[in-house]
Amino acid sequence: MGYITSLFVRKVIQQVDENVDKKSIMMNVGVDPDGPVEPKKMVLDTDYYSFLEDIAAADPHVRTLPLRAGESMRCDDYGIFGLAWKSAVNLRGSYERAERYAKVLTNVSAYQVVEVDHGALMHLHRDGERRLGMRLSNEATIASVTAISRQVSSTPFNPTAVFFKHAAPDDVSDHEAYFGCPVYFDSDKDALLVSRQSLESPNKLGDLTISRFFDSHLEGEVSKLEDKTGLAFQVCAIISRSLSEGVPNISGVARQLAMSGRTLQRKLSRQKYTFQALVDESRRQLGERLVKETEYSFAEIAFMCGFSEQSAFNRAFKRWAGKTPRTYRLNP
Repeated sequence: MGYITSLFVRKVIQQVDENVDKKSIMMNVGVDPDGPVEPKKMVLDTDYYSFLEDIAAADPHVRTLPLRAGESMRCDDYGIFGLAWKSAVNLRGSYERAERYAKVLTNVSAYQVVEVDHGALMHLHRDGERRLGMRLSNEATIASVTAISRQVSSTPFNPTAVFFKHAAPDDVSDHEAYFGCPVYFDSDKDALLVSRQSLESPNKLGDLTISRFFDSHLEGEVSKLEDKTGLAFQVCAIISRSLSEGVPNISGVARQLAMSGRTLQRKLSRQKYTFQALVDESRRQLGERLVKETEYSFAEIAFMCGFSEQSAFNRAFKRWAGKTPRTYRLNP
């Protein structure tokens, strides 16, 4: 099960055309439009991608939306992660911190710095179906890395090249203007190519002592997140094993974790999850895997996912994957 910080929901929605019903779209992803900004509040990755797809269907300027959302990001928006980024001695240090500490923002994305001739590739790795929402999210993430690199570096920053795995839009001029370099689509990677000179240029506020302090703090944050993810995954695993016998209730799952239903509910709530959301995510993961990787009939898969009728499974699957089970099996 994947999660993404709700901060990204708020930053993206600020860039949406004024004629779009922003409040409804935010509420669909579980974020209170009038609530406080809480970077630690997470949303499911599939809900976030659906959120972006809802915007894509409504906003006439969606092609540049990821670029505008990325450009709007500020280091301070990222909390402790942003402070660690800008206090690194140079951009190489900032990128290395992203490799380790991106977990405080999401567990579906990871960064990797790979040395190449004359510089390094800053790779973005993201798991999941490469649907429209993910493609928009990838563009926004690469644009965000560029934006905060420009903010912290003491010298003007542009990447040497940018790469995306997905197909190019009809017009790439906005992308090339934003990044200030060639942008290659249909690539084998999602990445920024950064020159050695840019990597080694000092950051404006780079300080080794302060940077070590934030490293220590972020280690604690990552440790807490790994504990949180562990509970969610345990719950999902128990639910998945039980679905063929019907959807389990929270008390039954809690007993297998040696706690009461009330305790489990409290722990999940503290970690920004609901039991029902984990049930739905477990069904989605199991359903998509069975449709894609087995030859079971859809009626059998519906039963194994805890649905009493295939029609109910078909409706849920269309909501999860944006396709019918039959279409997904033919073209996952």
